[in-house]
Parts: sequence; C-alpha cells; structure tokens
Amino acid sequence: MDVLREFLAALQTERGASPHTLAAYRRDLAGFTAFLERRGCSVGAAKLGDLSEYLAELRQRGLGARSAARHLSAVRGLYRFLLAAGEVRRDPTEHLESPRPPRKLPRTLSVEDAAALVESPDLSAPEGLRDRAMLELLYASGLRASECLTLRLEDLNIGAGYVTATGKGNRQRIVPVGTQALRWVERYAVTSRPTLIRRGDPGALFVNRYGKPLSRQALWVMIKRAGKRAGLRSTVSPHTLRHSFASHLLERGADLRSVQAMLGHADIATTQIYTHLPSSAVRAMYRKFHPRAMGRAS
Repeated sequence: MDVLREFLAALQTERGASPHTLAAYRRDLAGFTAFLERRGCSVGAAKLGDLSEYLAELRQRGLGARSAARHLSAVRGLYRFLLAAGEVRRDPTEHLESPRPPRKLPRTLSVEDAAALVESPDLSAPEGLRDRAMLELLYASGLRASECLTLRLEDLNIGAGYVTATGKGNRQRIVPVGTQALRWVERYAVTSRPTLIRRGDPGALFVNRYGKPLSRQALWVMIKRAGKRAGLRSTVSPHTLRHSFASHLLERGADLRSVQAMLGHADIATTQIYTHLPSSAVRAMYRKFHPRAMGRAS
C-alpha cells in the first residue's frame, strides 16, 4: 500500500489534484487492489488478463461504461507512475481498451415537423427573414452551427447552388444547397441584411440587430423559440436539423458516402450511426410482412 500512498501524494503535489479527485482515486484503487488480493496477485505482478477480469467484474457489478472507464483511468495512472519509478517493467494496461459508453442515436424530426420549424419565423421583421434563411439553410445543407455562423457573403454561390463551408480543422468543403433554401438566403442577403448593418460590414453572412456576427448562443435561442412557435414538444437544436438532414436523405435513397461528404465527416463510421435509424420504408415493409406487426394485445 506504500506505492498507493506515494502515487496519491504525487497526484496532489505534482498535479494539484483536488481532495475530491484524490478521494475518487483512493476509492477506485482500493477496489482494484482488493480484487487482486482475492486472486492472490499483487499490483506489481498483475498481467493484462488480470486487468481484463477486473473490467469484467466491474460490468458484473452493474457499472456503466463511463464508471468503468473512470476506474480504469485510476489504474492506468497508477501503473504509469510505477513504470516511471522503475517499480514495474511493463504497464499491463498498455493494450487494454477503455470501455466505451453506448452511442446515443441522434434525435431527428419528421419531415412535417422539420417543415413546421423552418416555416415558423415571423417575416414582418428583418430578424425574422434572417431566421427563416438560417433555418432553411441548416435543414437543406446539414451544416454545423459553427459552419453556418462563420459563413461569409463570398461563401455563397447562388448560381451554382452551393456554399463553401469551413469545418473542423479549417477543412473546407463544397455543400450543395436546394433552390428553395438559397432563394431565402438570397432574399435575406439582399433585403434584410443591409438594414441590420449599421456601419462597417463585418463580412459575416448572418448578423444580429446591431450588425455584428450572430453568436452561437443567439442561434440556439432562435431555434428553441422557432420550435415552440412550431408547436414541437421537445427541444430542438442546430444539431437536430443536421441529424434530420442526414436521416431524410438516407430515407429517400441517398448513399452513405455522399451524405458523409456533405456532412464533412472524416470517418464514414461517424455517418453510419444514421443507418441505425429505421426509415419509413423499413417500417412500412415491417408492417406489411411481419405476421404480428398489426396484432392486438389480448
């Protein structure tokens, strides 16, 4: 147990760990050493198999992936400390994969709800026309909130039907946009935007009532209000529109690679989450062919 005390002391003095963090590490490591003792093993002699069994026991105790990963993080820290101190020759956690929490399926809107949301702004004010243009663009392109807010006037190509988006890592991509959405964006840019610019055009496509680039918080508030006006029961966000964009494309037969390119995902595995959402075609097929799909409970 001396090595545990030394490790915890190092966390406190060298990393400035808080009392709460130290208590959590102490508790998790006590559970780990107790597990090894039951197996007749010491911390210094533990192997990869012992660590795998430790994670299995955590799962059997009902710990979720996040909690198990926290326990493993404490154990990893201990072995890195021992390795640096020359107390062990190899780190048994080196090739151990951390538990990953199950990935939540993205929330999407129905086509009808998406249309109600997009069409909800009050067009009698310049800000209302701006909001309609933004909602149309987000749903028609799948842009991230940050990508939409950083669009500049020169990123629009109305004639060719696309926008140039700057995504993560400053990577640029061409995103096609439907005619209807582009018409709303053009209408805003020509009529409402000039009335919002007081002095010194910031270049940003979407601006607030003071002529400054619209903030991320303002975008979230606008979409939340639009959802209420549309009568949607659950809260919506910019990402809800992005998810709906991708899901509605795939439901209508778009291929995954094309959707990946439009969303700007570096890895197609990120896009594949949308294939777990049952499309309307799949649901209709199920209702038609499964013998108990339309059955009644007795």
